[in-house]
Amino acid sequence: MDGTRLTAAQQRRLSDTMRHAHDARLYRRTLAVLECGRGKGVVEVARTLGVTRQSVYNWVRRYQHAGKPTSLADAPRTGRPRQAHGAAETLLQVLIMASPEQCGYHATYWTVPLLLDQVRQNLGTACCDTTIRRSLHRLGYVWKRPRYVLAADPQREKKKPYPARAWQLTSAKRGVGGG
Repeated sequence: MDGTRLTAAQQRRLSDTMRHAHDARLYRRTLAVLECGRGKGVVEVARTLGVTRQSVYNWVRRYQHAGKPTSLADAPRTGRPRQAHGAAETLLQVLIMASPEQCGYHATYWTVPLLLDQVRQNLGTACCDTTIRRSLHRLGYVWKRPRYVLAADPQREKKKPYPARAWQLTSAKRGVGGG
């Protein structure tokens, strides 16, 4: 770290950030800066963490420039753009309102493979099951397993215990003993 040591306060803040980090990348970057600040060489830290020397130099420089451990966190990214552009979500809304039997399936409830098949047939694009689940989540739908309800037992009345008689209740209240 160019011979620059970290102060005790900086080490405390970095250690606290590592302790509360939920992101592995932030944890690794903070650990790299902390180890370099404690006097370990960049090559040794890079080898230990399985990253390049340039990455360690970049993290240390970013921390030195900002002076805050939060500067080591990833910036939000947009990610890959959606390919269906809402057409799949519109189709899913229509499909959920209908039953799978109306679409020619021998099923009572929609499943992800059935929805994937319908999206492939109607839109001509293939997507993965995670995309279907994510779209349904965005639309506010919740997956629940169907609950199977057994038919009422016709012999239930015969299986009930006899109701207690009045003379049995009074003897139970008296307690044990002859007195």
